[in-house]
Amino acid sequence: MTCVLMRVPLKSALLVSLNSKWITRCHYHHLNTALLNKSLTTIQFTQLLSYTITTGLLSDPFISSKLLLLLSSSDLSFAFSLFFQIPNPNVFAWNFMLRAYSNSPSPQQSISLYNLMRTTLISPDKYTFPFVLKACSRVSFAKQKSEEIHAASLKFGFEFDVFVQNALISAYSAFGKVDAACRIFNLVPVWVRDVVSWNSLISGYLQMDLCREALMVFGNMWGENFVRPNGVTMVSALTACARIGELCLGKKIHGFILRNEIDLDVYLESSLVDLYVKCGRPDVAQKVFDRIPERNVVCWTSIIAGYVRAGLFKESISLFREMQMDGVEFDEVTVACVVSACGHFGALDLGRWVHAYCDRSGLEMNLAMNNALIDMYSKCGDIDRAIEIFNGLVQKDVFSWTVMISGLAMNGRSVQALDMFSQMEMSSGVSPNEVTFLGVLSACSHGGLVKEGYHYYNSMSNNYNIAPRIEHCGCMVDLLGRANLLAEAEKFVTSMPMVPDAVIWRSLLFSSQKNGNLEMAEVAAGKIMELEPGRSGIHVLLSNTYAAASRWTDVKKVRKGMDVGGIRKQPGCSFIEINGVVHEFFVADTFHSQTDKLYETIFRINSLLQFEGCSLDT
Repeated sequence: MTCVLMRVPLKSALLVSLNSKWITRCHYHHLNTALLNKSLTTIQFTQLLSYTITTGLLSDPFISSKLLLLLSSSDLSFAFSLFFQIPNPNVFAWNFMLRAYSNSPSPQQSISLYNLMRTTLISPDKYTFPFVLKACSRVSFAKQKSEEIHAASLKFGFEFDVFVQNALISAYSAFGKVDAACRIFNLVPVWVRDVVSWNSLISGYLQMDLCREALMVFGNMWGENFVRPNGVTMVSALTACARIGELCLGKKIHGFILRNEIDLDVYLESSLVDLYVKCGRPDVAQKVFDRIPERNVVCWTSIIAGYVRAGLFKESISLFREMQMDGVEFDEVTVACVVSACGHFGALDLGRWVHAYCDRSGLEMNLAMNNALIDMYSKCGDIDRAIEIFNGLVQKDVFSWTVMISGLAMNGRSVQALDMFSQMEMSSGVSPNEVTFLGVLSACSHGGLVKEGYHYYNSMSNNYNIAPRIEHCGCMVDLLGRANLLAEAEKFVTSMPMVPDAVIWRSLLFSSQKNGNLEMAEVAAGKIMELEPGRSGIHVLLSNTYAAASRWTDVKKVRKGMDVGGIRKQPGCSFIEINGVVHEFFVADTFHSQTDKLYETIFRINSLLQFEGCSLDT
């Protein structure tokens, strides 16, 4: 039986019989050899422990360190007890416990041990500080403690030790004090800095979302030629490029990776996929993804998330099905991405299946996943299920409230959406943001609540210090237009604090067409054509507006202008989900596998409609 160490109290260990032939043959050399044996049984280990304690060999640094090593992998609390049985533990033993706790779920214990160590006569060495600084970076309230440790490292003469300085850079970066991290970095001589020094500083800037500064440090590293970048460096640089859309630099980094044969591990390959997707090149991302030999959940999630961000929802769902066929278990991040795609694409059955799978498999439903489910059910029309999930949340963040308010608005429950916003205002610790107000104004627009719309629009700046963006102005124009207040809508557009974009004018055009105001429709259409001359939608909409007024000459002019300008109308598209499969249909589409049956059904429906006296609106 190989060693599966159990927690054994020290007093119990001392009671283990020492008469075993195996243990009595152990002298110092044999004991050292036995401790190097990784296949000790539990009984053999407890006998060794008893022997070292009763013979005083526990004070030997090598013996005690080996015992701690064997124990820490199975029972850290038992190792902690054993540590305090060691007479006058040396710095190595202290460091061993500091490292073990800094990597454990209880890093604060490492800080407590360090405080205890400072009360002894043992002086910390260059390994002590990195372990305890790592623990500090994992504990939110330890910012001041890291500054104390920094001072202690200077006191003990480690101001130029690269290991200590790297740990300080990482610790200050973790607390958002990237300027302090940069000052420490600059104090380290150029010839002393290693790749960890550079990576720590780049990572610090990335944590603060200072991507251009991170890339500047990366450029300096590249230019100095003292240190060769490694895979971790490349991941950070590619992440920065992806966040700010620096495709050109990202390509250069990709080329550098290939030329210098840097190992393409799963993290680096996922970063490349993320770069190309975020920079609008999903085709290249797919090629990189296809060349990955062993794709794990990180790789799959990267490309699925990228496709969702790029609005390629159908493709992201297809990739998810491939992931399932490959037998890769998905995690919380994958679920959130797939559920989001289902919501945008209307794939309710698949979204329900993913939700049920999470329940069956015991996957922890974190807040991000629940928010994604609320959003998906809302967009797919199952608003009652969305409300049920929302009401079951123990904790709600601003996104939870926002998706629920927006979901109620898009499902025609405007009054309920405004009531929900009032509840949010009364809740503690959560304040609405710009997106929340988009949902609120959308609710006012769908419900024709003009007075309320003005109230919430003014409340943004007056009560929450949120400057209205052009999207909020668009909601107000849509609200006034739906309420047939065209003159007021036009006045709002001309008095906006920013230049109206095509969306604003398009909203005014829709309202003008609905109310038969050709003059205003022409003005709005002219503005849109100036802003988006190549878009076919506005030409078709204006043509339909003229047709509704029987102005056929103007219809011909618009159509002729489209032909001269080479503008082609994009075909309309509709889709429906049946048994978890989403079917897409375009105008005059003949590519579906059951095209004949579909057209036969459409013909019969049209015949029935004509029989009942219905005629097509041409």
